[in-house]
This record gives sequence, structure tokens and C-alpha cells, in this order.
Amino acid sequence: MTEQPSELIRCSWDPWPSDLMLRYHDEEWGMPSHDDRHLFEMLILEGAQAGLSWNTILNKRENYRRAFDAFDFGGVRVVRRLYLAFRRRLPEAERLPLPA
Repeated sequence: MTEQPSELIRCSWDPWPSDLMLRYHDEEWGMPSHDDRHLFEMLILEGAQAGLSWNTILNKRENYRRAFDAFDFGGVRVVRRLYLAFRRRLPEAERLPLPA
């Protein structure tokens, strides 16, 4: 764990849109991460942000966590395999988009 400075230096984005955004700024933004699960989470959230505010994404973060099996690679692979099996069994499912 890295040491936090005794006095937090914050960007001048006042007023802050939410407590979530303030907490993200103070605890995550600009902090190096070497945790694969956290990096996968950030990749998914950044991709979802296209056209949305980061505050909106942070408000939906728990929903993304549930949808992506807590950002566990193995769980996401299982969902993809089940989806592909579903598509093979139902010809009309061929029109459904393939998940990434």
C-alpha cells in the first residue's frame, strides 16, 4: 500500500458532482495499479464512458461489477461460452450480436 500525503491535493473541479467522484479522485485517479482485475475493470468502465460523464459511469459501477462477474476474466469467459452455445441451438439467435 502506498502512503497517502497528509494533505490531499485536489484538482479545482469545484463543485464536485458527487461523493463517488470525490472518493474516486482521492483514492484511485492517478494511482498506479498492477492488479489485473482492477485494470480490466478500468478498461470496461472507460469503454462504457464513450459519450457519458465519468460521474455517470461511477454511479453505475456496481451494475457493471455484477454484469462482468466482479471483473473476473474466468466468469466473463463462461458467460461467452454459454451465449455461444445458446446461439448454436437457436437458429433465430444468429441475428443477435455476439458479445465481446
